[in-house]
Amino acid sequence: EGTMKTSIVFLLCISVFPGFSQGRVVRDDETGFAECNVFFPGQVPPEGFTEPFHVKICQQYNKEPRFATLYSTKDKIPLYSAFKFTKPAQSQEENWLVEPQIDDPENDLHEMVHEADIGGTVANLGANQALTSDYVGSGYERGLLNPSVLNEEDFQVATYTLTNAVPLSPALSKSWHRDIGKVVEQALVPHCSKMDHLYLLAGAIPSSVRVKGKVSVPESLWLAACCDAPEGWSLGIVKKINNENSLADLTVRELEKQLLPGVHLFKGNCGEDKQSQEKREAVLEAVSQIRSGEQVETSDNQETKDSGWVRRVAGIIATPFIKLLELLIYIFVELVKFVFYFLWLVVKRVVGTVLDGVYSLWNGMVSYLKAVSMVLISIPYDLGRVIINIFLGFLQIVQDVMSLTYRILSIPVGFILHLAAFPYHSICAIPSVLKDMATGIGGTFSLVLDATGAVLHGVCYLAGHIVKRFVPKGSSDD
Repeated sequence: EGTMKTSIVFLLCISVFPGFSQGRVVRDDETGFAECNVFFPGQVPPEGFTEPFHVKICQQYNKEPRFATLYSTKDKIPLYSAFKFTKPAQSQEENWLVEPQIDDPENDLHEMVHEADIGGTVANLGANQALTSDYVGSGYERGLLNPSVLNEEDFQVATYTLTNAVPLSPALSKSWHRDIGKVVEQALVPHCSKMDHLYLLAGAIPSSVRVKGKVSVPESLWLAACCDAPEGWSLGIVKKINNENSLADLTVRELEKQLLPGVHLFKGNCGEDKQSQEKREAVLEAVSQIRSGEQVETSDNQETKDSGWVRRVAGIIATPFIKLLELLIYIFVELVKFVFYFLWLVVKRVVGTVLDGVYSLWNGMVSYLKAVSMVLISIPYDLGRVIINIFLGFLQIVQDVMSLTYRILSIPVGFILHLAAFPYHSICAIPSVLKDMATGIGGTFSLVLDATGAVLHGVCYLAGHIVKRFVPKGSSDD
């Protein structure tokens, strides 16, 4: 999945006679949706959409801002489009285009063009956005979040971009545009005293279901309205994807809880604390009539007003019964869901208990068989070790007996050998003893002679020394 950071700056344009349409991706250093902030109360966009694959686009036509879109390059659908109601015109011919630089920021194409006209010239085409080819043969239509039927001619051209489209079934696409058109024209606009103070957000909640594995099919569609005129009010509308006839009204806060955590759609919740309860009830009544199939007339003609009054009275009378029927159906559905959920829990608990028992029994059998196998395997090993130990013990006994026998026999044999060798050693030692005695006597005699000679030499030397010392030298010379 490709992701695209909002720091990339480029202009997205389309050449459409008589003017041109473009979508400008807003830079990080710009506040909100830049010039498209006019489509939000207090010029403050919704908060909480902070993922790196959330791209802010200011949709323009003839260089004028027409509506704002927050696009998810991960899900390849818009998360919401912000716009204001303008005088509807006859629907224009569909002219769907793609934006090259969402997939290839370095491309020189700065205008929105037909997919067939840029084949091979845009790198990674379709990596970050849906293409017309993703819808072909899928069974889904390109449903506009900002419906073209709520826009005047100039605005309609700008809505036919795939960054404003989500995959819807033909029936759901038709009912979404029909219901939103009725709600806006017949319930919201008549009860906002200043039409330019009516701010609309149309969005989609992505699901895990993908068209051709790429484009996320919404799990539900929603509309949030804020009228910040002196008598202000706000309202949320939700249509489930699996029920084309569903149209539930709820508060903006309740709607925010169904979106991402931390999402706030309108600044200060559209002044929720100061909202006119009467206006809100009137809007809810009109929505209820639309949901029940009634039409709300807005003509100034008195006859039309009277007819509308009768229908409103009939709607007021029928509304409690419809609400009661809806409540009973809701209770029945919830009851059925509860019963199935309870049965599922019981089955889950029983199956879980059985599986736990089987698992424990299996573990016990495996442990027992493992222990028995280890014992059976150890028996031959232990038996072999005992036999080897017995054999080694027998060898040790034989060795000890032989060693003891040798020592016992060696005592008399040695004594006899020594006794027999004594005469031989004694006789053979006589010559050596006599030689040693002769050598000793000779040495003693030689020592005496040497001592006598040394004494005489000493006496002579002493006498000569005395004579030299005491006899005068002269007389000695005479």
